[in-house]
Amino acid sequence: MSDIDRGDDTGISLSGEGFASGERCLVIHPNVKHSPKRRGGPDSDVPANPRSPEARLEEIVGLASAIHLDIVASEVAPVPQLKPGTYLGKGAIERLDAVIKAHDIGVIIMDAHLSPVQQRNLEREWKAKVLDRTGVILEIFGERARTREGRLQVDLAHLTYQRSRLVRSWTHLERQRGGAGFMGGPGETQIEMDRRLIDQRIIKLKKALKEVKRTRELHREARRKVPYPIVALVGYTNAGKSTLFNRLTAADVFAKDQLFATLDPTMRNLELPSGNHVILSDTVGFISDLPHELVEAFHATLEEVLEAQIIVHVRDMAHPDTEAQKQDVETVLAELGLGAEYLYANMIEVRNKCDLLTLDEKDVQLNQARRSDRPIVVTSAVTGEGIDAFFAAVDARLAKTMETHEFTVKPSDGKRLAWLYANGEVLERTDGDNAIHLIVRMDPSNVSRFERL
Repeated sequence: MSDIDRGDDTGISLSGEGFASGERCLVIHPNVKHSPKRRGGPDSDVPANPRSPEARLEEIVGLASAIHLDIVASEVAPVPQLKPGTYLGKGAIERLDAVIKAHDIGVIIMDAHLSPVQQRNLEREWKAKVLDRTGVILEIFGERARTREGRLQVDLAHLTYQRSRLVRSWTHLERQRGGAGFMGGPGETQIEMDRRLIDQRIIKLKKALKEVKRTRELHREARRKVPYPIVALVGYTNAGKSTLFNRLTAADVFAKDQLFATLDPTMRNLELPSGNHVILSDTVGFISDLPHELVEAFHATLEEVLEAQIIVHVRDMAHPDTEAQKQDVETVLAELGLGAEYLYANMIEVRNKCDLLTLDEKDVQLNQARRSDRPIVVTSAVTGEGIDAFFAAVDARLAKTMETHEFTVKPSDGKRLAWLYANGEVLERTDGDNAIHLIVRMDPSNVSRFERL
């Protein structure tokens, strides 16, 4: 049997990567030695990363835990020089093989982007399942995606990834046996059949995605007619966005101390203490070294951010790599077309998880927030500390986007008068015999809407 199965309404389904929940796992972060032709160099396939190897190991362990593997061992493995066939050197492979056998490990996760050949060769050496960083993140996305578009995007990414690894999937078949002359063995025939099947399914997926995107744009167009501005929560994965979202809206969005707890965007109406209304949007968490197969799916999910009037960057201030995480988030926002100038004018930075800081650390954050020329709020989404300051920051940002206009309405025109009160902030009203004069502060989009009434 091939590991490509049929299913769901698209005719496409992906089986798991061949491991069971709770299977014993070894997690390895290969620490590639820095040099011009290695990590971060101009000729390198290994991107530069400001995080420490220990922090990188902690993150990949968190990713492995998210797919319910039993982590029995983890380590940073020094890699003086990348090996084209196995990524790791012979000595490291033999040493880790002893660990694998001693702990009866069935799955090894490598925090690297392995080629199909490297993945296959390591599986042969260790006689166990090997997953790279891309495979792990695809597994998480596949498990957590709930909306139709999310599932389609993840399936497309998974198929693209799986297509290049068909050789590895069929290594159990005897390719030299049978056939004559130009014909390969049964393994080669099956690989070709699977590749054609995947190609057909990729075409079908892309068609389905095109239709879903068209529908989503119609929904977006309808939301543009709603008078409430959109406030989008963004941030590194596990920064506390969903916990903050639930705290603000009394919603029940899945929130857990794990990476990628939220994949599909959620939107809720939020009334601020001032009486202003906004639509609050919870989005997928960012992560460094996102697999290229998932970049399109990831950015498509984040397109909602482009519709937002205010972007709230939620940061985990208790994380040792919070500054590096901030850089990753700002890089992705820049790729979406949101430059530094735009973010300066439209972003609120929420320094979350202050309940996990010491009193001195919290004082440092509060002092920085007071001295900053841009809105910074120190909060705890768990305890509710700083939420009032957050509401005040949103109101202040909204006020900057508003415009003040004068309108004259006939006393008999109750519809237009009610619309101004419902969609703007009436600052002053003067009632005359034949006209009502109003000074109203409102969003620019509402001004043009009022003029069309």
